[in-house]
Amino acid sequence: MTPETSDGPSAGRAARKVREGVVVSDRMQSTVVVAVIERVRHPRYGKTVQRTTKLYAHDEHEARLGDRVRLMETRPVSKLKRWRVMEILERAR
Repeated sequence: MTPETSDGPSAGRAARKVREGVVVSDRMQSTVVVAVIERVRHPRYGKTVQRTTKLYAHDEHEARLGDRVRLMETRPVSKLKRWRVMEILERAR
């Protein structure tokens, strides 16, 4: 077997995306809304711009408003939920 091939459980599949963000809403049952900020360069002017995306995530960890969390992409859980909370990185003060 060559080093380029693998026979692991995720052979032939893309790795799941992982994002970090801040919980902006925890009013739903087992769902949190997480604001993820990404910095991208403007295509024409080159200035760094912040883009905020709200992601709906399934939450088994009981994250609260203001917590920093790590999300992992998952199969669709509902109409809007395509992410789940992996861990709580930092609790809100």
